[in-house]
Amino acid sequence: MKRLLLSLVTVFASMTLAAADASIVLIAGTPSHAPGDHEFRAGSLLLAGCLNRLPGIHATVVSNGWPADTAVLKSADAVVVFANGGTAHPAIRPERLKLMNELSAKGVGIGAAHYGVEVPAGDPGFAMLDWTGGYFEMFWSVNPTWTATFQSLPVHPVTRGVKPFAIHDEWYYHMRFVPERKGVTPILSVVPPANTLDRSNGPHSGNPFVRASVAKGEPQPLMWTYDRPNGGRGFGFTGAHYHKNWGNEDFRRVFLNALLWIAKVEVPEGGVVSAVTPEELRANLDPK
Repeated sequence: MKRLLLSLVTVFASMTLAAADASIVLIAGTPSHAPGDHEFRAGSLLLAGCLNRLPGIHATVVSNGWPADTAVLKSADAVVVFANGGTAHPAIRPERLKLMNELSAKGVGIGAAHYGVEVPAGDPGFAMLDWTGGYFEMFWSVNPTWTATFQSLPVHPVTRGVKPFAIHDEWYYHMRFVPERKGVTPILSVVPPANTLDRSNGPHSGNPFVRASVAKGEPQPLMWTYDRPNGGRGFGFTGAHYHKNWGNEDFRRVFLNALLWIAKVEVPEGGVVSAVTPEELRANLDPK
């Protein structure tokens, strides 16, 4: 009965969703890290399940990295990469960058989540700037694990129905953004505590640039949206190291809202309403 009531709440809330026919593809990376961490496939399947309860939304998960048949990407309205990043990022091979650049040029929405926001500087970095407006750059950005408290949120379709919340995660910050952050809107933004820079300087921890920024008390976007000059949309979300965090309604809602937004689907006034049971949260975890 409880499950039925949750389903009815989701159905009635989704009735406010404008008529849509959108295809959203989530590229889930290969198994990574410890159990419960970097659960790219389980997280993507969970999110796709929430989206597929909405009228007109067709969410597909590509497991274990890049699809064997790229037709699924060519027909998509939005593509999101939730996978290992750096040199292991599934989209940075030259032929894959070319395809993603073509998708971006024709207005397909592109998002990146957690480690998926990190790519090497150079051509991959320039591509990510074009797709999402920002990315994690080694020796510039940092990846501490800490509790971020989001006390206020901007007025934006992606924040609809999202209440202030706090959550412990590996929140990356001090991203490399497009010049003057033109087109970038910080969605989840905070001033990180000084102890997030306790580690010594390294490719992912500390550096004179980020230390100076934190010392000035500059708010750091941990999630942002991007309005591309060509009318396309993108977003970056640095959290989701811990799979359990998808169980937090506001954490999940802001991400689901972003998936609709980059696909150019009107986000419901109260945001995407979804219900996730403990059993669903434990489903599809990678064997590690």
